[in-house]
Amino acid sequence: MMVGDRGETEQWCMRVNARKGEEMRQALSGEGALDRTLKPRVDGNALLIPIVDWREGAQRCAFDPNPERPALPRHDMIGGIAVMQEHDKDGAARILASRPSLHTVLYPGSEVGGEFRTRRFDVLAGMPTTQTHVMEYGHRFTIDLSAAYFSPRLATERQRITSLVQKGEAVLDMFAGVGPFAITLADHAALVVASDINPDAIGLMLENCAKNRIRNVLPVLADARHLADIIPWQFDRIVMNLPKSGESFLPDAFRLCKAGGMIHFYALVSVEGEHRERITGLGGDVAAEKVVRSYSPAQWHAVYDIRKKSE
Repeated sequence: MMVGDRGETEQWCMRVNARKGEEMRQALSGEGALDRTLKPRVDGNALLIPIVDWREGAQRCAFDPNPERPALPRHDMIGGIAVMQEHDKDGAARILASRPSLHTVLYPGSEVGGEFRTRRFDVLAGMPTTQTHVMEYGHRFTIDLSAAYFSPRLATERQRITSLVQKGEAVLDMFAGVGPFAITLADHAALVVASDINPDAIGLMLENCAKNRIRNVLPVLADARHLADIIPWQFDRIVMNLPKSGESFLPDAFRLCKAGGMIHFYALVSVEGEHRERITGLGGDVAAEKVVRSYSPAQWHAVYDIRKKSE
C-alpha cells in the first residue's frame, strides 16, 4: 500500500455489485482481510472495498482515509512488513496495531546500494525480522528486504510484460533478484534465464521457484556483464530492471537479444527521451516509453520497450 502526502492512498480492493457490497464487506472483515483505515468507494453500480493484501480478482484503486480510523504515518506495505518513511516508533506502534496481518515495522537505515542492491533496516515495532511472504497475482514469494532487493510497486509492470510474451519465447531477466519477473513471465515463456550477482537473491529465487512449482526458470549466479560469454544463445525478450545503473549494461543486452527481439529497459530519468539516443546508437528502436512511477520530485522511474533492429 502506498500512502501519499495529501491523504490519497492506493490499495488493493475487491470490486462487487453494490447490492452485494455489505455481504462482501462482512465476509472480508471476518477473514481479517478488510482494510478498515480506508473508505469503500462507489464506482457506478459497483462498490470498491479496500483489502489489506492481494487476492484473486483484486485490483488497485485510490481511496480516501476512513475518518473513523486515526491517520497513520506514511508507509509501504510489503507482505507482513510495513516500511516507514520516518523514524517514528510511536507511529510504528500504531501501524502495527492497525492490521492483524502485520508482524513487523521497519525504517530503512540506508539507501539501496552496493553490487548486491541491498539496504539496512531498523526494526521499529514487532518481530525483529526483515523476511516476509508476498502474494502477487497468484504467485507467492518469500523475500528478505535486507538480503535482496524487492519492489511490490512493479507488480502491474510484471503483468504487462507477461501479457506481451508469446508462447515458446526464451526470456532473459538480467537482474532477477528473488525472481518476481522471472516467475511471473514463466507462466507464458518456454524458458526464463534469471541472472543475479547476489547469492542470497539466487537462494531465495530457488525457494520461490519451488514454492510456485516453476520448472522453466534457470537461475544463474553471475555478473550480467559476463552473460554473453556464458550463455551460447540469444533471447526473444530481455528484462533489465536495474534503474539506477542499467544503462551501462545496454550493450550486453543487445548482444544477448535476437534481431527483432524486445528489451524492456527500466531507468530513472529526469527528462523524457533521456536514453533514446543511446538506444538508437546501439541498434534499437524505442517502441514505447512510459512512466512506471514517481521516484522523486526531479526523477521518475521509466521503462523503454526497445525492439532490436534486424541485422
